[in-house]
Amino acid sequence: MHTRRIGDVDVSAIGLGAMPMSIEGRPDEERSLATIHAALDAGVTLIDTADAYHRDADEVGHNEILIAKALASHDRGGDVLVATKGGHLRPGDGSWTLDGSPRHLKEACEASLRRLGVEAIGLYQFHRPDPRVPYAESVGAIRDLLDEGKIRMAGISNANPEQIRLANEILGGRLVSVQNQFSPAFRSSEPELDLCDELGIAFLPWSPLGGISKAAELGSGHAPFARIADAHGVSPQRVCLAWMLAKSPMVVPIPGASRPETIRDSLAATDLTLTPEERAELDAA
Repeated sequence: MHTRRIGDVDVSAIGLGAMPMSIEGRPDEERSLATIHAALDAGVTLIDTADAYHRDADEVGHNEILIAKALASHDRGGDVLVATKGGHLRPGDGSWTLDGSPRHLKEACEASLRRLGVEAIGLYQFHRPDPRVPYAESVGAIRDLLDEGKIRMAGISNANPEQIRLANEILGGRLVSVQNQFSPAFRSSEPELDLCDELGIAFLPWSPLGGISKAAELGSGHAPFARIADAHGVSPQRVCLAWMLAKSPMVVPIPGASRPETIRDSLAATDLTLTPEERAELDAA
């Protein structure tokens, strides 16, 4: 498995996005554990989660608990960087709400520590800006957690360039990751990707294949990806991830998966080399 760097940690060039295993339409636990184990067997050392990745109101942290169980039952579980997030909530009615208050973020971190069964969270990210709370106050809470040793590395998610620069300043240059939406259909995070490349901060595209309901349609919705996939004899999804990896050494995609075969196909993108002409065609698609 090819590796990339988040902060001072080498991780697999493609991580596992675990959200599909805990929200609506999720598989049974047996298949979820098999998916995580398949990822570990293939060399994945980065798993993305959040306390808000659950379905019902009374199961906050479902995904974190699932990951902890999967890691504890695999001989490579100790080699994985688990990236979790706080500041987003799910009341249980299918909606998403926000709480970026320092008090909530610190309480959420403590709860995530317990669910993951660790003394310090490998990478903790502020999930989404809360318009009711000054951004500096939210990031200040993340800084406090870092200073207290509750988290080993700090990141932010769903941030714009101004927020990235501000967060890095508040964290004293210790911002290691930015997790934003980025896919063939959603490219408005290009400025953030470019800034991360400039600053040496890992950029983690979420929903890189277009999201749970759209991933299977990537080829039909974006013809160049399908054409280049046919030329290489691989899936359009694999081409998509190879394209992202080629954009910057700071890019670490985290495609979601809920089946072993899906994550295996995604991971194979690290061995797919696109020509400059193919990359240019995909950039323009």
